[in-house]
Amino acid sequence: MLLRATIIWFLLGFLAILNGAVREAFIRPAVGEQAGHVISTLIFCVVILAVAVVSLGWIGPASRRDALAVGIVWVLLAVAFEFLAGHFLFGNSWETLLADYDILRGRVWVLVPFTTLLAPSWAYRIRRL
Repeated sequence: MLLRATIIWFLLGFLAILNGAVREAFIRPAVGEQAGHVISTLIFCVVILAVAVVSLGWIGPASRRDALAVGIVWVLLAVAFEFLAGHFLFGNSWETLLADYDILRGRVWVLVPFTTLLAPSWAYRIRRL
């Protein structure tokens, strides 16, 4: 199950990069930096949930607890990649990396790890209805 969850996480990573490219090429020029950030974040949250719903049958969690374990794996991999690669590979400062999590400045990126964590559990519930 966790190997399949990791494979889907790589798909989510590709989709995150695609989302960022679309934001920079089309959304931000049309609506500005702040609105582009919010729109892109919300779009990616929907994408995460859709991927979870579509892929959960293949991943195969036996329970909601297993689905939560998938979410934990996804969010740990995502945050580790974001901060470790962001800092050590791409040279961003820790302050720059943390800036997207500053909700007092209108940054809503915190919704992405929140959605990433809970999407498999939500998908498990949705698929059970």
